[in-house]
Amino acid sequence: MLKLFRLTAILEGISYIAIFGFTMPLKYWAGLGCPNKPVGMAHGVLFILFVVLAGILCWEKKWGIKRFFIFFVASLLPFGTFYVDKKYLSNLT
Repeated sequence: MLKLFRLTAILEGISYIAIFGFTMPLKYWAGLGCPNKPVGMAHGVLFILFVVLAGILCWEKKWGIKRFFIFFVASLLPFGTFYVDKKYLSNLT
């Protein structure tokens, strides 16, 4: 479960950077909206998966609501999931 959560955290962070760093500028500055839909869908699915897995992992490990809240807020911030992986998850594996 922890490996899946770490992978999801990294992929969610990459998708966040991809949508707001690449596809949104392409959409609004270059008029190319095509890549925005699939990348946005992937980001949305990964975001939901990250939050659900964070809840399950916090429940299983008895980490409490504070750590879940940190994970949730990190999922809303650019590079936040990378921070979660580095600070909370990398030393557990």
